[in-house]
Amino acid sequence: MQGAIPSIPVSAPAIDVTDVHKAFGATKAVDGVSVQVPTGRLVALLGPSGSGKTTLLRMIAGFEVPDAGEVAIGGRTVAGPTTWVEPEQRRIGMVFQDGALFPHLTVARNLAFGEPASGQVERCLDLVGLAHRSKSYPHELSGGERQRVALARALAIEPTVVLLDEPFASLDATLRLSLREEVAGILHEAGASALLVTHDQQEALSMADDVVVMRDGRVEQVGTPVEVYSRPNGRWVAEFLGAAEVVSGRVDGGMVDCELGRFPSSGAQDGAVEVVVRPEAIVLVGPDDLAPDDQASLVRATVGERAFYGHDQVVHLTLESGRRVHCRTTGDAGWQPGDDVRIRVAGPVTVLPPPAP
Repeated sequence: MQGAIPSIPVSAPAIDVTDVHKAFGATKAVDGVSVQVPTGRLVALLGPSGSGKTTLLRMIAGFEVPDAGEVAIGGRTVAGPTTWVEPEQRRIGMVFQDGALFPHLTVARNLAFGEPASGQVERCLDLVGLAHRSKSYPHELSGGERQRVALARALAIEPTVVLLDEPFASLDATLRLSLREEVAGILHEAGASALLVTHDQQEALSMADDVVVMRDGRVEQVGTPVEVYSRPNGRWVAEFLGAAEVVSGRVDGGMVDCELGRFPSSGAQDGAVEVVVRPEAIVLVGPDDLAPDDQASLVRATVGERAFYGHDQVVHLTLESGRRVHCRTTGDAGWQPGDDVRIRVAGPVTVLPPPAP
């Protein structure tokens, strides 16, 4: 979309939040958070309810005043100890959970409400694939179409940044899946800088270029989706981002030993550790597939329940110690309860320090 995003200084992030604090009474909603959204990237603020992500978004938008810290948009400070810029002057496009369209206005007039430049309404409706619905009213649209109109309206004002506040939460699961792929594609095609607030791990990991994981008003980890999922920096992040088996182990000479086997552990100091293994990294080996030297190198387990999802399945396993773990494998493997199997770990393993006493 030509001219959709105004130029900003090359060195300036689209959003730069520095040591921001916000409390409501005795509750610290945001406690010293620093976050950047690089120009042209989609960043997800991911965390459970009460983590502070929505409060942070509201401070960036100008709906809340920080108690301390600074917020800059496109290199321009909009909130700080001596600075305050009103929300309507921040060049921000907002997409809310329910779309927040004006019901009495047509699609085209909804986009025109912010007085965009000439031709922007048509360009933005083309971008989201809804040029043919320009004369329709919001009640005549599907839920997915309404959210695409809301995104087009946010882009029509040529914002420095787009803020998306749980934009798919009110949609059914199938529509959420297809729409988030569409929205991510539209934002990238527009060259937009965007910040997405979500509590949905799959949404953040599948859409974002970078993920900011928040908990109790603080940032726990920042990285690409692959980094935060495959290399979590703590047990809480590991378990929040997806199913994880966390077992005690011990590192000795660059190798870690635990109930799930023995494998290399680069960079970990010798001593007690916690080992994080994702269920998809656990591979099942049946008796007919065992090689002569597998008996010693693989771990024995017994198949319990199976949860079948079509394209894959989760197999519950009981180790000889009695510990239960889970394996995510292809949906066509016909494991049955009581089957005697061997397991090996063939995927990312994260080694963490042991929990504090």
